Amino acid sequence: MKSIEGNFKNTEVNTLLEKHFKELRSVSPEGSAHVLDIPGLQTDSIKFWSLWENEMLIGCGALKFLEKDHGEFKSIRVVDGFRKKGYGVKILQHLINEAKKLNITMLSLETGSGDFFLPARTLFKKVGFKECPPFAHYKKDPNSCYMNLKI
Repeated sequence: MKSIEGNFKNTEVNTLLEKHFKELRSVSPEGSAHVLDIPGLQTDSIKFWSLWENEMLIGCGALKFLEKDHGEFKSIRVVDGFRKKGYGVKILQHLINEAKKLNITMLSLETGSGDFFLPARTLFKKVGFKECPPFAHYKKDPNSCYMNLKI
């Protein structure tokens, strides 16, 4: 598996991100959707990677710096054809390794609390994330689940 940092000009990456944004916004109540669009992912406080295997896009993910040693995962997505084949774990492990290289010691994330998001919550728990109170700018929201992982 190879990763490419940035890569927002790639059509496949843009298509995957657009699908991700539309889908998450469609299943999240107003005020509870925290997904970033492409310009939102291109800020200085965020590093973004697309992940590839044999020249095929398998997914993507981003790391937002909240503090010097605290990061938040954003826009983690596996291409539909690669789901339920272990690639979600591979993407998370890649992002965790990149976070370690950047001296991040705490990773946090926000995901939905509804049934649609159960596969995501299960995946995050599989690599060690545990539920936690809201962090950074987030507020208590019955539609959100907050998780973190010390690395």
